[in-house]
Amino acid sequence: MFTGIIETLGIIKDLKKDNDNLDITVSSVITHELKVDQSVAHNGVCLTVVAINNDEYTVTAIRETIEKTNLADWKVGDLINLERGMKLGDRLDGHIVQGHVDQTGICKSIEEANGSWYFTFEYNRDLNNITIEKGSITVNGVSLTVVNSKINEFSVAIIPYTFEHTNFNTFKIGTKVNLEFDVVGKYVARLHSLKQ
Repeated sequence: MFTGIIETLGIIKDLKKDNDNLDITVSSVITHELKVDQSVAHNGVCLTVVAINNDEYTVTAIRETIEKTNLADWKVGDLINLERGMKLGDRLDGHIVQGHVDQTGICKSIEEANGSWYFTFEYNRDLNNITIEKGSITVNGVSLTVVNSKINEFSVAIIPYTFEHTNFNTFKIGTKVNLEFDVVGKYVARLHSLKQ
């Protein structure tokens, strides 16, 4: 379980195919605090640490994870958002994030707004995910509040701190991102679809 509050950025050092799996090696300032078997969210994708070597660690993604996320687009040198699992008893500063990406979205526009930024993302509505105005959304692992909610798109407002301390500052029009929709909204949508 995560909160969507990014701890630090990691740098992808190596990507290695292993049958249908992908081994991802990451360099990070938190590597020395990790242990094998620990869960870490990488751009919002919960992956298990399988090896540690100095300031680098390796995680493995299975085929389903690769297909549902933007992992297939990752390249050596990319910056990724990192968050360790929350501790029981800590403050929940973001919202409840499972680290299970629902689908990807595409950055449709970036608008500077006198010191902050509005990012608009479009997603495939056929997967029945929804956003609501002032509801929660996770974009590349970052817990955010939805503004301008539409049927298959939404916007988020990014403050300078978030822009500087996450990989939002690398986004361009067309960037593919991982989306995890609010877990309460997913249950409501599922119940609604069962009643129809």
